[in-house]
Amino acid sequence: MTTADAGLEGCRYYWYAFSLTDIRAEILTRVSMLQVTGGCILSPLFYIGCLVVLDMIPEIEAFLLCETPPAWIEQALQHPEELLIDHANCEKKAAGTALTLMFRYAEKEDLQQKMSRLAREELRHFEQVTAIMKKRGIKYRQLSASEYAKRLHQHARIQEPGRLIDTLIIGAFIEARSCERFYRLLPHLDEELGKFYQSLLKSEARHFEDYLKLAQQYSKEPIEERVAFFAEQERQAIFTADATFRFHSGVPAL
Repeated sequence: MTTADAGLEGCRYYWYAFSLTDIRAEILTRVSMLQVTGGCILSPLFYIGCLVVLDMIPEIEAFLLCETPPAWIEQALQHPEELLIDHANCEKKAAGTALTLMFRYAEKEDLQQKMSRLAREELRHFEQVTAIMKKRGIKYRQLSASEYAKRLHQHARIQEPGRLIDTLIIGAFIEARSCERFYRLLPHLDEELGKFYQSLLKSEARHFEDYLKLAQQYSKEPIEERVAFFAEQERQAIFTADATFRFHSGVPAL
C-alpha cells in the first residue's frame, strides 16, 4: 500500500466511524503533527483536502432540501452496472452542458473560464468511469435519461437573462445532488469504487459553487427566491417515483 493509499484508507475510516466534528478535529491534529506511517510522512495537503471536502458536505446538505432516500441507495446497490453506465452518461452530459453555455454566452468571460475547466474535468471523469467499467467487464451503452433534469428545466424561464440564471441555478442543484449521492454511496462500495467516488467529491462540490456564484454574478436581482423555488422542485423530483433506476432517478416505484 502506498503512502497516499494509506492516507486515503485512514480518511475513509474516520469518515464513516465518527461525526463531521470528530473528523475535522482529527484531521487538524494530523496536519499539525505530520503522521508517520510505515516510515513515510503523510503530506498535510492530503488531510487539508479531506477537510475542505468535509466542510462542503454540510453546505451542500443545507442547499438541498432532502437527503437521498435509503430506498434509492438500496436500488443503486442492486444495479451496479446501470449505476456506472449512467454515471458515465451524466459526466458526458455535464461536459456537454458546459460547452453549450460557452457557445451560447461567448461574451461572458468568467463563465467561459469556469465552464471550460468544468467540461475538461467532467470528460476526465467520464474516462475514469469507463476505465473502471472496462476492468469490471461492463460494456458502455446508451441508457434512457432519467426525468430528473427535465423536471427541473421545465420550470426555467425562456427569456434572457432569466434563462441563463435559471440554467445556472439548475446546474448547481444537479452538481450538489451528484456530490451528495457520491457521499451517501461511499460506505456501501468496494475499495476501488469507494476511493474513486471519494475523489470526485471535491470537484463536484466546486462545480456546485461555480454554478451558483455565476448565477449570482450575472443576475441583476437577488437569486434567493429562484434558488428556493428550484430547491422545492428538486426535492419533489427526488421523491417522485421512477420505474427505471438511474443515477438521478427518484424513489423506486412500487
